[in-house]
Amino acid sequence: MHKQLQAVRDRYDELGQLLQQSDVVSDQARLRALMKEYKSLAPVADAYDALCGAERTCSEARAILDEPGADRELRELAQAEYDAARAKQQAMEQQLRLLLLPKDENDERSVIMEIRSGAGGEEAALFAHSLQRMYAMYAQARGWKVELVGLSATELGGVKEVSFSVEGEGVYSRMKYESGVHRVQRVPETETQGRVHTSTVTVAVMPQAEDVEVHIAPADLRIDTFRSSGAGGQHINKTSSAIRVTHLPTGLVVECQDERSQYKNKEKALKVLRSRLLAQAQKQQDDETAARRRSQVGTGDRSERIRTYNFPQGRVTDHRIGLTLYKLDAVLNGSLDELLDALALADQTEKLKATEETAR
Repeated sequence: MHKQLQAVRDRYDELGQLLQQSDVVSDQARLRALMKEYKSLAPVADAYDALCGAERTCSEARAILDEPGADRELRELAQAEYDAARAKQQAMEQQLRLLLLPKDENDERSVIMEIRSGAGGEEAALFAHSLQRMYAMYAQARGWKVELVGLSATELGGVKEVSFSVEGEGVYSRMKYESGVHRVQRVPETETQGRVHTSTVTVAVMPQAEDVEVHIAPADLRIDTFRSSGAGGQHINKTSSAIRVTHLPTGLVVECQDERSQYKNKEKALKVLRSRLLAQAQKQQDDETAARRRSQVGTGDRSERIRTYNFPQGRVTDHRIGLTLYKLDAVLNGSLDELLDALALADQTEKLKATEETAR
């Protein structure tokens, strides 16, 4: 591992020197690319420096312990120093194994999220709205930008279907664990006998595609305009600003009516379509690569129940890792880090285990 780590350290130092050169600073595209690489290598370089320091301390302390004439007090100090350095060395080795795991190529991307109410009628729609609010609050706390793409609401304030973009640094690396079926257990306000009902909501998280990655031929699209529905002002009834885009080869349909401008609605709809096509292509590739699937936490399939929100008990249970938190209110108010950190750790542990088994 040292040879691989030293190569990373050398590249990190090389990038540090390049970033100070005037020709690099004046080339904004190259500067951004080098800064991104420099930032990605920093955690590995820092951990490697710490590992080397711990190894040096171990070696120096070991030399004192092996010296025949060392007095008892000096040996005790050396032993304590050796034990502390050895513990740090082991911790850094484990951290570096995780840092060197292959990265998901989509981790740094922004995402398109789609939430749909499932079984449970209006109760499911109300909970879909709660999840939309939860993700919006989490994104706001992390400084990400959320932009609504499309919304189909119910008369009681629920959500049949909503799609929105979340833009920022490393969004997909955090939000990818949210794909799947979310189950809610609670007593609906309309329930007269106090019985707990179970409803479901599906969440899909798709990395945003770049134009160059997903080419859509104009001939493959059918674009229809129609009048927006729902609240939104007098223009709703006067202009056909809503857009429906149909991708003829796949049958995928995207509607957008959030903006007053046809052009903006079309732009948003095409962004969602590109992300869906990219997700579809990646799913096909993942299905063909079973080993890669096994290294992930969950499959992300929408038919998979990933989490339960139990209101009577005030708990949230993530079934993929068996984690239960009695912090339902905090979670629904956007405090997702404890759940997402645990999922990320489980993901890394599984990948590390698979890597070690392959190496044997």
